[in-house]
Amino acid sequence: MSNEILTLLIKRIAVSFLALFLLVSFLFVLLRISPGNPAQKYISPNFSPELIHQIEKSFNLDKPIITQYKTFLINLSKGELGISYTYRQPVLSVIKEFFPFTLFLFSTAIIIQICLSIILALTAVKRINGKLDKFLSRFTLMLYSTPSFVIGVLLIYIFAEKLGLLPTSGLKSFGIEKLPLHLQLADYINHLILPLATITLGGIAVYYKYLRENLENIYDQTFVLNLRAHGYSEKTITLKHVLPNAVNPLISVAGVEIGMLFSGALITEVIFGLPGMGRLTVQAILSRDFPLVIGCAFTAGVFVIISNLAADLLKAKIDKRLAKGMLN
Repeated sequence: MSNEILTLLIKRIAVSFLALFLLVSFLFVLLRISPGNPAQKYISPNFSPELIHQIEKSFNLDKPIITQYKTFLINLSKGELGISYTYRQPVLSVIKEFFPFTLFLFSTAIIIQICLSIILALTAVKRINGKLDKFLSRFTLMLYSTPSFVIGVLLIYIFAEKLGLLPTSGLKSFGIEKLPLHLQLADYINHLILPLATITLGGIAVYYKYLRENLENIYDQTFVLNLRAHGYSEKTITLKHVLPNAVNPLISVAGVEIGMLFSGALITEVIFGLPGMGRLTVQAILSRDFPLVIGCAFTAGVFVIISNLAADLLKAKIDKRLAKGMLN
């Protein structure tokens, strides 16, 4: 690892830790000053004042906010996010149960986005200003302008309500465990089609737009004409020379889009009732489970920061000039 990239890494990590600290601190104070008492649903009017105080003490709500904040920071430095009020388990243990599905949904979506955007861009650029090229440009612009939750509702209305082809929610059908393995797998895939379509369509529009423009510019470069003059096939020129140069600038876009994709995955999980971080976060907010809300926000923040950091390092690795520019 070069000195420029190492310095960039240290600088980015320091800035990321500061951003994460400010995020959880702001959220902690905001939750504590918001109206309502999370211990209220566990308290009966018939309880004695001593018992009520004991319940609030068990939630660590009997002390001033500044004292609670100091305790929170001490626990955070030890890698502890507290105990969930709802699950009565450590917050990290609860998140470990829900995060794998969100990670799977996110990873699958980004692979689909990149693959389909490359295929569509390569197809369109071979017929510049043709009917397909114009249609894809307008259609992807419309997709990019449409929020993911609107896309999700429309897909449910068309493919579930009107056509009855796909399920509207959940991860599996009732009684699926009794069916053979291949039918269980088919049922899982059937339940994932609409959620994956919801979170991938917007990203495909973004990647397609940049790829389409990059490919068109690179195809007009002199080195492409030289390769053709030397007898290289169009397939070799595209796969070995044009596509790698067109994909590199997308790294900057991917760093931002990954964060948006993750937030879109959380919203999609709520719409389709999937057992991931999105559903967990909404439940935590509605039940005023302060430690779990902060834990979910902290996890999302760490994930987005790591994604952006990886994108920056990859850009710096590819082009040393970018590393020097990021350090200035």
